[in-house]
Amino acid sequence: MNNIDVARAPVTDLLSRIPSVDRLLSLPDSLCIQSTYGRQSFIEATRTVLDSMRKDILNGSTHLDISEQSILGRIDQYLIDRQKPKLRQVINLSGTVLHTNLGRAVMPAEAVEAMVAAATEPCALEYDLGEGKRGDRDEIVEELLCELTGAEAATVVNNNAAAVFLLLQALSNRKETIVSRGELIEIGGAFRIPDIMKRAGAKLVEVGTTNRTHAKDFQEALGQKTALIMKVHTSNYVVQGFTAEVPEKQLADIAHSHGIPFVVDLGSGTLIDLALYGLPTEPTPAQAIKVGADLVTFSGDKLLGGPQAGIIVGKKELIQKIKRNPLKRALRVGKITLAGLEAVLRLYRHPEALPQRLTVLKQLTRNETDIQEQVMRLIEKLRPVFASLSLELRCLAVKSQIGSGSLPVERLLSAALMIQPLSKSAEKLILRIERSLRAGQTPVIGRVQDRALLFDLRCLRPDQEADLIALMTDALKRSTESK
Repeated sequence: MNNIDVARAPVTDLLSRIPSVDRLLSLPDSLCIQSTYGRQSFIEATRTVLDSMRKDILNGSTHLDISEQSILGRIDQYLIDRQKPKLRQVINLSGTVLHTNLGRAVMPAEAVEAMVAAATEPCALEYDLGEGKRGDRDEIVEELLCELTGAEAATVVNNNAAAVFLLLQALSNRKETIVSRGELIEIGGAFRIPDIMKRAGAKLVEVGTTNRTHAKDFQEALGQKTALIMKVHTSNYVVQGFTAEVPEKQLADIAHSHGIPFVVDLGSGTLIDLALYGLPTEPTPAQAIKVGADLVTFSGDKLLGGPQAGIIVGKKELIQKIKRNPLKRALRVGKITLAGLEAVLRLYRHPEALPQRLTVLKQLTRNETDIQEQVMRLIEKLRPVFASLSLELRCLAVKSQIGSGSLPVERLLSAALMIQPLSKSAEKLILRIERSLRAGQTPVIGRVQDRALLFDLRCLRPDQEADLIALMTDALKRSTESK
């Protein structure tokens, strides 16, 4: 019955030869599969595979192996594929360090160890060990956040969008919040400041123009219903040319003279002056607090280098009001997030060692020459594999993007492994290789640009080089076989 030609055999005859579920269940070779995945899973997989085979026959497949051993192999492969995790590790060679779709910041070992410990053992999440009674989970990171930002208090929710929403809902519900028209941002996922204000119950008062806003615009907009003046850091775009904006210190003075808070949404947020490490400058929470901001919001999983979180720091009275809002419980983070965030924040107490210990900073500060040398090592190993094809391997100077709405204009000098087609037919091979790399055991994410395949190696660790060579070799083999 192996490899029966459907064209020469009646469809009904082939359908009748497909073994039953009970028959396959009774086969000795099926017992191993059942013990691995469970009897019920085996039955469900068998029905799915048999249904698929019947459809193939009815659709006129020319060759079909309907032997019992072949069907068991298909069932086993189906169960293997179904057991693969959906959240899979990838190698990020896209050229974007903080890639939103690839999970943003890669966390340091200290954070991973802390998160595993929190996940595998009971921990004092909301338990005051000194008093022997219920505690506050924010206290796990509050002291560190206050130390690193100069704030009086802090609280943490599940992301920065939630932080902005909760702040507005707690402090500006049914009241007005004044924002410069040039700061009405939209970030990924259609998160828009006007929309989030509306959902939070706050009335947006726009002032100024897209490119120029002055102090008098804010002063003239103040009224009895004004609850906040808000500054939003335009972290994913830059307005250049004939522009004007009001300094944060002046905005704080205007707000305080009318007895209302001044809040700053930094978006990506960094706790350090990146210029100290040779990187473009990005505003910090500490700077905003120092010039008079009453509250500052920022992310945990971008430039900070930790887990996904939205952090609010500032005046104790305002933080307490935010924490009393019923939505705080709905938006709070769990023990694993707090464990990772605490471990990352502790690293900031030793700023000299940050480039070696904080993964994100290590990636951002990699030397261009070091990356070029890595590209050349890979080319040397891969050149024999590509020798018989119309493809050329080259080292190309490129510029990496920081990503996730951080420093949208500035780029980092880097180097990429380029696979360039030397013929028209090879262009199609490039696309097959790119697809094969995404479909590999560990997906490799590069980018196609100007008909060539580029892999920016900024985020590739030295210990991943051998794995990348094996994955590329395998992808090339599958791509040439599938022609």
